[in-house]
Amino acid sequence: MALPAAVLWDMDGTLVDTEPIWQRSQVELTAAHGAHWTHEDGMALVGSGLERSGEILRDRGVDMEVEEIIQWMTSYVIEHMGADMPWRPGARELVEELHDRGIPTALVTMSRRRMALEAAESLGARGFRVVVAGDDVVNPKPHPEAYLAAATALGVAPEDCIAIEDSPTGLTAAAASGAVTIGVEHVVPLDGAPGDVHLTTLAGVDVDRLVALAASARSGDGRTGGTARVVDATHADRTEGTETAATEAGR
Repeated sequence: MALPAAVLWDMDGTLVDTEPIWQRSQVELTAAHGAHWTHEDGMALVGSGLERSGEILRDRGVDMEVEEIIQWMTSYVIEHMGADMPWRPGARELVEELHDRGIPTALVTMSRRRMALEAAESLGARGFRVVVAGDDVVNPKPHPEAYLAAATALGVAPEDCIAIEDSPTGLTAAAASGAVTIGVEHVVPLDGAPGDVHLTTLAGVDVDRLVALAASARSGDGRTGGTARVVDATHADRTEGTETAATEAGR
């Protein structure tokens, strides 16, 4: 099985467990401005560009400019991440193994660059070669611009890459770039979302397992037209009974 030209990573909810902190930032900000906000409102913004989030919060009654809202929430999340980065299970280990195997990686996030660098720099020399953040692109996810920019910066073709995401919005962007797309479900369901493979976790998923999943998704004459759903990836060496081919059409 050929190794991917690169692996492109989403950050919030995929690499680090920051989605609950983003949710709290929205709750506290709207409460401070007497604006109405619900848990469902917050869930609807998962994976979206921060400009869209800022516009919606402003429309709901947060009396700040959109960029002020974005900067306030970004500062809140950075502060509340704490000294120990809240890595998602298996994510840091997989990034580091990819580095050790000589496979380039990029961080592709709609968060601001100053926050993305907090996560990237915490990995040190075994981290990402490229960071593409929300303030580096014109079109946020679900547009594929960020993924295309990451592949270009690495000097690779996007269709030769694997992209790892946790939200339907992010998966739509990654899929549109042409990359093999791995969805790792976290705070929002991925039922019906694009993606070649859906996982419940990255715990126990090493490089060989990741490559095997991607190869299975692109077996035959390209895409299989369906999604391989992994019910339990915590025992990555056990393939018997862990994968079922989906019958729904692919992208």
